[in-house]
Amino acid sequence: MNKLPNLKEILLETFQKLIEQFSTFTSNLIGSLVIVLIGFLMAKLASLILRNVISKIGLDKIGERLNRIDAVKKFNVEIKLSAIAGNIIYIFIVLFFLVTAADKLGVPAISNMFLMLVNFIPKLISASIMILAGVFLADYIRSFIVSVCKSFNVASGKLIGTGVFFFLLLITVIAALGQAGINTTLLESSFNILVAGVVLAFSIGYGFASKEILLNILSSFYSKNKFHEGQIIEVAGVKGEIMKIDNTTLIIKTENAQTIFPLKILQSEKVIIFDK
Repeated sequence: MNKLPNLKEILLETFQKLIEQFSTFTSNLIGSLVIVLIGFLMAKLASLILRNVISKIGLDKIGERLNRIDAVKKFNVEIKLSAIAGNIIYIFIVLFFLVTAADKLGVPAISNMFLMLVNFIPKLISASIMILAGVFLADYIRSFIVSVCKSFNVASGKLIGTGVFFFLLLITVIAALGQAGINTTLLESSFNILVAGVVLAFSIGYGFASKEILLNILSSFYSKNKFHEGQIIEVAGVKGEIMKIDNTTLIIKTENAQTIFPLKILQSEKVIIFDK
């Protein structure tokens, strides 16, 4: 006859294992909390040291220069490099200690998640530096374009410069996201479609806007051997002496005034030439 198991021994053994597991878990939990506490203290100390170092060597001036850019002003955000760098190193150290604490606690899923974040931070830093350099380069090119347009009396120079700025900035952001390991295939496709649409719209708009100018320039080729300054003509009911004729305009001096015509009028209207 089989001997029945001793229920008392089974209960005692089970309870003993539970006590051991609870003791082990409690010990690991306390150790993890200590690690996390040390991590927060070290992160805070490292953040303060880095902030002071960056502030003393003058790198905050880069942030001040960045805050003066018109596009940055619109977001009402004050950028201070010492604060940004301090926060990044703080988060990095905290995450590093959280990985150690999760390993100590025996939770690999949480440990792997924090480890992924730790590995992502260096990529984030390099992407941020790339964006920072891109913003400065885009602003420099914007200022150059605005000054060139101003020197040539182009009224829309500021608008063109702003468009070029955001165009270059968007390219920089896409490149930075790729540097950070983020898939930008869809974003690049959308960007290409957007650029193609803008170029097409600009081409059509510019074509319509410059039609009159092109007609005047073409008229100058047909008229340069027929008309000259000092000649007496009558066109569109206005009779007078040609004071000036160039590639786009015709200026006729009458007794009381000067009349300016677009040069294409010589091809579209009847012209009477008088001998002196």
